Amino acid sequence: MRRWLLSLLAALLAVLSSAVPAGAAGTAATADCTGPGFERFGTASPTGAIVGSVVHEGRGYVVTRGRKPVVLAEYDLATRTVVREVDVPDGPGPGSPEGAWAMAVSGGKIYIGTYVDPSLYRFDPVTGTITHLKTFGGEGGFIWSLTAAPDGVLYAGTYPGGRVWEYNPATGAAQDFGVLSSGERYVRAVDADATNVYAGLLDSGKLLAINRSTKAIRVLATNPGGFSTVAVGRSRLRAGSGSTLFDVKTDGTDLRKVALGAGRSIDAIGQAPDYTAYVSTRPNGLIARYRTAEPLKWYAQAPKADEETRGLFLDGTTLTGFSGSGGVWQLDVETEQSTYTGLLDAGLSEGDERPQSLLRATDGKVWVGGHFNVTVHDTATRTKRSIWVPGEPKALVQRGDRIYAAIYPSGRIVEIDPTRNDALREVTFLPSGQQRPWDMEYDPVTDRLLVASAPLGTSTVGALTVVDPIAGTTEPYVNVLPNESLMSLSLGPNGIVYLGGDVRGGGGGDPALWNSAASVGAFDLTTRKLLWEVDPVAGNQTLQDIKVHNGILYGVFKRNAGWFTMDVQTRQVLDKGTLPGYGEIEVHQGKVFTSTYFGGGNVHLLGPGLADPQLIATGLGDEWYTNPQLAFIPGTWQAWALTGRELTRLRLDPACAPLTVT
Repeated sequence: MRRWLLSLLAALLAVLSSAVPAGAAGTAATADCTGPGFERFGTASPTGAIVGSVVHEGRGYVVTRGRKPVVLAEYDLATRTVVREVDVPDGPGPGSPEGAWAMAVSGGKIYIGTYVDPSLYRFDPVTGTITHLKTFGGEGGFIWSLTAAPDGVLYAGTYPGGRVWEYNPATGAAQDFGVLSSGERYVRAVDADATNVYAGLLDSGKLLAINRSTKAIRVLATNPGGFSTVAVGRSRLRAGSGSTLFDVKTDGTDLRKVALGAGRSIDAIGQAPDYTAYVSTRPNGLIARYRTAEPLKWYAQAPKADEETRGLFLDGTTLTGFSGSGGVWQLDVETEQSTYTGLLDAGLSEGDERPQSLLRATDGKVWVGGHFNVTVHDTATRTKRSIWVPGEPKALVQRGDRIYAAIYPSGRIVEIDPTRNDALREVTFLPSGQQRPWDMEYDPVTDRLLVASAPLGTSTVGALTVVDPIAGTTEPYVNVLPNESLMSLSLGPNGIVYLGGDVRGGGGGDPALWNSAASVGAFDLTTRKLLWEVDPVAGNQTLQDIKVHNGILYGVFKRNAGWFTMDVQTRQVLDKGTLPGYGEIEVHQGKVFTSTYFGGGNVHLLGPGLADPQLIATGLGDEWYTNPQLAFIPGTWQAWALTGRELTRLRLDPACAPLTVT
């Protein structure tokens, strides 16, 4: 059967399935606008995920990720139980901490460096108190890394200033070391010895030694992918950059590069007293032992497969690792036997995180993507279950009775089968370094998944990837919008998929002067050719989402938050304006909605036929981790959304007065 006929039939079926029966609620004649208009169903995405970790005197200390309030948890390594939790208070600035990637021990105290309020705190294990010490930058910043020199002085690597900060616990004095490399934003890793602080830079791809006294800078190594882990011991420095382990003397001589293998990247480095290094790798969670001038020894089984490791610590023959999803494993490096304990099972209190994605399945259950987790809500019984996934599910789609998730930061596509006890199957990885999947749709005509993505780092080269969900094969169309990442896509009629670009790329870098506006493109899935590309609105750098409906493309911009409409035949912009924030677009019952945040949380009707957006709901809050989404219930004006961090059913009937969620 010809593709155009299949497309026509699919469109006709969609119209018939979404049509509202005569007399159904939500039509202009029968609109029911009484009552509160919303109903909450509890925490949308429960979590036990963690970020930073450290070990001190038989106890592991971890900081939770993304929950309110952030919690410092103390874990007894011997009994494998959480023995204490302490809330991390807000600092004096306008922001609130969401977690702490960075932790260190100095003078028997635990120090933590937080984000997105980049503050340094001290925890006293004796008194159980947490004290705010300093803030290294403004709201939205990160303390990515933290270490203690042998004399107890602390060094922190920060974002977005790209600075190394020094903090002396004895005096409370703090200073930064100035610009380390022009345009650098990320000091992703630090370590220190008596003479130098060593810094791994992400944007400029440099491994630096900075003299602690003179502040003189030496470049020890470079690599385009940047350095994300650093560990110093005696006279040698080990550092991770993508799939390569760098081993160099601290004076910059005798540089050795050790390949870990394609598709693997270094997560964490831990060192033994004899300076044997142990490295953990993504995405498989495998562990390797490394000694200079010796080949890598790989341990056959990952202590926790497909996990990200937040820290590695060796005590005797026991290597302890902390998993990002919220767990602790211990590996005997001689016998290769390992154990794993989930922190929630060990007594960590459950938190509520900011969700990543939202999907209403055809059976009525609501799926919410979080960090290393998908929560499935049975809203009829008000019960829920959690499914572990290997990362952050940025997008969820349904194909038949299977659910597919696009995972960051591995760029992995996984399948979840609810009919087989939520069995997880790895479908494929996005090729060509495309580790940030931003949007995904299912094309029922070709039975393929369509994925819009961006790379890590400062590259702006994105891709459209066509995925066969059965065979696991991929057809990548890299740089399909020249020198732009892809943020969004919309499958239109006749096998055309429309693409929304981003000139800042996955890492949010500065765009090239000649490429300062985000583009819209039309890609033909039959010929596999880009038909056309236009820049709809000058000066707008990121198209957060696009949707095509009845020949009109609706778009929402992220930077300079706003909206526009464009005729896809003439490629002329019909109208444009501002919005209080940005988010995703949903077409339902012939209407085009957008849900936005960074403006208090709003839903607007964009069209069709509107000169200005119509406010439908307000007061939803700004608690999405990625972008606000809506999941409409067919045949009604009810939709699933977030209010705060709770899953909520909203009445979004355009015939009613704007809904205010309180």
